[in-house]
Amino acid sequence: MNERNGKKNPIDLFSEYLSLERGASPHTIRSYVKDIRQFEDFITRGEGKDKCGGKLLNASPDDVRSYLGSIIGKRERSSVSRKLSSLRTFYRFLLKRGFIERSPAAVVSYPKGETKLVDYLTVDDVFRLIESAGGEAPSDRRDRALLELLYSTGIRVSELVGLNLLDVDFTESVLKVSGKGKKERIVPAGAPALSSLKEYLGVRSGDNFGDAKKRIDDKALFLNMRGGRLTARSVNRIVKKYILLGSLTLNVSPHKLRHAFATHLLEMGAGLRDIQELLGHESIGATQKYTHVTIDRLMEVYDKAHPRSKRS
Repeated sequence: MNERNGKKNPIDLFSEYLSLERGASPHTIRSYVKDIRQFEDFITRGEGKDKCGGKLLNASPDDVRSYLGSIIGKRERSSVSRKLSSLRTFYRFLLKRGFIERSPAAVVSYPKGETKLVDYLTVDDVFRLIESAGGEAPSDRRDRALLELLYSTGIRVSELVGLNLLDVDFTESVLKVSGKGKKERIVPAGAPALSSLKEYLGVRSGDNFGDAKKRIDDKALFLNMRGGRLTARSVNRIVKKYILLGSLTLNVSPHKLRHAFATHLLEMGAGLRDIQELLGHESIGATQKYTHVTIDRLMEVYDKAHPRSKRS
């Protein structure tokens, strides 16, 4: 363990990171911690392949594979994938904080599973999606920044790829967005999104995205690897990539992050008129569809959980 981190339990440090730096909900934190402790229990019993002495910091890829192999068949593949996702996020955190030199979970493949169609991303789904984009390469930092911005602001993919460097105001924490009909609006952005954006901008310069001297579009905020403006099709590929890496057995398009932005705001008590303005909708009718999504979800939860919900 790196001395600068002291003797605090790495799981406790990870929980603090999720809460204070990532803004994760208590439910999400409990889910991560439960998955990690189950793996810790497995290697503590000496069931890991490399006999790491029950130490999370000494675990190997074979230990992770042995653990996943021990629960495949007992649980749904989506649950097994989620546990690997939790371990990847945990060990990526340890790597960044200097606890370990390499992640034992990074090279372990996800089990193949069924993809289901959904109309709704939970807060936990979005969190896992964004956390799956945690690499250090310039393209990884770009990807995390755009995922954060899509969810934090609710802007359309076309609006995202149309952003220029000068459209970001870090002082006021807002973006200037050019929407449908070239109508401009000011949209607030959250601290995690702006932090990820700063990290991306730190590697955007130089030759990380094409030859800087021959850059195709130097004004564009988000660049492809040739130095041109990122396209909507590329954003779609990026989102699908991290859906797989985050072990989310969902069929999700980038536009679903806009839906999640609106429905989560509505569930937290935001007004329809405010959401309409943030989304850039011309009419309130376009915004009202999110009330139906929320009501449908509430009814689904009620029907599953309430003892008097069953209809004859």
